[in-house]
Amino acid sequence: MRIFLDSNVWISAFTARGLCADLVRLLLRRHGRGSIDVLLGAPVREETLRILARRFGATGSDLAYVRMAMDAAENVPASSADPPGDIPDPADAPIVACALAARADLFVTGDKELLDMNSFEGMRLVSPRAMYERLIRGK
Repeated sequence: MRIFLDSNVWISAFTARGLCADLVRLLLRRHGRGSIDVLLGAPVREETLRILARRFGATGSDLAYVRMAMDAAENVPASSADPPGDIPDPADAPIVACALAARADLFVTGDKELLDMNSFEGMRLVSPRAMYERLIRGK
């Protein structure tokens, strides 16, 4: 299963205790060990680091830790492909295009507008909670 995490999942994992932090830890522990590949696209990496620095005041050492954690995922390049035209927020387009180009099976996001769409070209969109529950149940 190829799992692409949206920037809001990464940001929540690094700024708060709780579901997203637990989910990211669990996914990275299982990454590359058979059935799970965690994917990280360049647009997500850049957005996550930028928001952590600007909005949350992350320092150089904080950002170094974030980079190290993100390096555990399979880094995929940004895509020049056009994503589906019906994405509610155009700012999400490069991220969705990257996930599609990486052949992600699941796109994990907390973005309600994206979640309401359910899927793009065969890639399912799921909430962090749904992904966590799926992992815990082993399905």
